[in-house]
Amino acid sequence: MDKQKPSLGTEVWNHLGPCSSFLGLPEYARPLEEARAVLVAAPYDGTTTFKAGTREGPRAILWASRELECYEEDTETEPYRHGIATLGELHVTAASPREMVERVRRVGAALFEAGKIPVMLGGEHLLSLGMIQAAAAAFHPLTVLHLDAHPDLRDSYQETAYSNACVMRHVLDLANLVQVGLRSMTREEHRLIRDRGISAFLAEEVVRGGEAVVSRIVECLGPNVYVSIDLDVLDPSVMPAVGTPEPGGLGWYDLVALIRAVTARCRVVGFDVMELCPIPGMVAPDFLAARLVHKFLAHIFLDKK
Repeated sequence: MDKQKPSLGTEVWNHLGPCSSFLGLPEYARPLEEARAVLVAAPYDGTTTFKAGTREGPRAILWASRELECYEEDTETEPYRHGIATLGELHVTAASPREMVERVRRVGAALFEAGKIPVMLGGEHLLSLGMIQAAAAAFHPLTVLHLDAHPDLRDSYQETAYSNACVMRHVLDLANLVQVGLRSMTREEHRLIRDRGISAFLAEEVVRGGEAVVSRIVECLGPNVYVSIDLDVLDPSVMPAVGTPEPGGLGWYDLVALIRAVTARCRVVGFDVMELCPIPGMVAPDFLAARLVHKFLAHIFLDKK
């Protein structure tokens, strides 16, 4: 076996193809076996219904990342020194959305077993389910912190339970769920949140409540947290490049404040950044997504002792 593939089975590698590396880092800068975080690109949008194109999101994030400064000023660190490897691009199958979720789960399971922090770049939000399934099998108890304009708690959508509108309904059976940034939902989803006692925070609460609300959010989390970010949690004024933009979302500094608080209090075992739908000629959203990944890693890598 190639020495760059030390702890992942052949079956996993068969589901991956080449892609650009995060920050444009050469392989020798930090080989996979030494990297703390491993990025996986998931270019799939098979169940999107409004504006398609999130399949282009991972490549746009990786390309934009090449223009990032390697230094993060608020942590005074260079995250790449801890090891950031880019595993590859998930091969897409048109067979079924469920099979795509399973491919992600296999890759995630291998990465968790190898002691890595998986970072998935999407692609549609449904694929987060596969990584969360792997995280739930590896860490007990697990909390999923879901940042999104929508709760994604439908029982089914367009006659299937494997839709990006249903992803967090599956998660209810796997982990404690905390939802932040909500501002668009069905009556049935609202009732489910109430009846199941799901910790849910509207975007307006976060934007207006500041540090006090962030503290309440963090209090809902357990020791092990997987963070799933749908970029439409952000306001369209700063993140227009999503398939279903909703007015009144979080700002950049609202999101960064939450990341700081979560990483200071909890062990973030992995995260994803999903639903970037690039707009031709507009690079700012791509750059924001890349910077978000970099800043999140910077805070995860901080020595909290």
